[in-house]
Amino acid sequence: MSRVHVVGAGRMGLPMVERLVAGGHEVHVLARHDESRAAVQEAGAIAVPEVGGIGTDAELVVVCVFTDQQVREVCLDDGVLERMPRGAALVVHTTISPRTVETIAVAAEPYGVAVIDAAVSGGPHDIAAGALTLFLGGADDAVAAVTPVLKSYGDPVLHVGAAGHGQKVKLVNNALFAAEIGLLAEAAELGRQLGVDEASLFSALPHGSSSCKVMGNIAMRGSVSEFRTAVGEFLTKDVAVVRAAVSELGGDLGVLDTAIDAHAR
Repeated sequence: MSRVHVVGAGRMGLPMVERLVAGGHEVHVLARHDESRAAVQEAGAIAVPEVGGIGTDAELVVVCVFTDQQVREVCLDDGVLERMPRGAALVVHTTISPRTVETIAVAAEPYGVAVIDAAVSGGPHDIAAGALTLFLGGADDAVAAVTPVLKSYGDPVLHVGAAGHGQKVKLVNNALFAAEIGLLAEAAELGRQLGVDEASLFSALPHGSSSCKVMGNIAMRGSVSEFRTAVGEFLTKDVAVVRAAVSELGGDLGVLDTAIDAHAR
């Protein structure tokens, strides 16, 4: 059993809390409002009313908030690193800039805290099934230490390199994901030109050689537009992170950028 502190008990974070509790871990969760406190307590975790209660005595702190700025506030401004015991680990699930991960890792060094970026691929239903894909960036020993806990909701848990590499793999994943939606939108348009109904097209194509996971998701929704609506809020945010991070790191999305623009139309 591990003592796990969690910041971010929303759409993704709360199912993680539930799986951690079910796995026998002692889970403390930042919950500032009555509604969130009730949800945390119903999940069997301990509600912490202020961020000052996060970090102390924790073996692992999990951050699952929405934006880069929120991660910076939690990890760098709110004193969480300072309160964590030496040898503990900070795991960041939020999709953010790899540079932010690297900054936090440097800030954590004097406190003897390992920083691991554990970017995710999947949704709440994957967490509930214990099948969330995790891309981990961090030192070998630190990743090995946290993996048994993360397996409460993650499978596969993939170590992809040093701190920041989990985010880099996720950025490539998200760029390709958005580009695939764009390409499939163009495919739907081609089908319309040929007189093929979109729902019929995407009920058939998943059985062909062009099949991909995104296509299967679109087939379940019935159209590209319905799927785009379902994932739009998170994908729009993640595409913005991709473009900013690639530019910051001196990269180029190339032809993926053209396909991503097709997704946005």
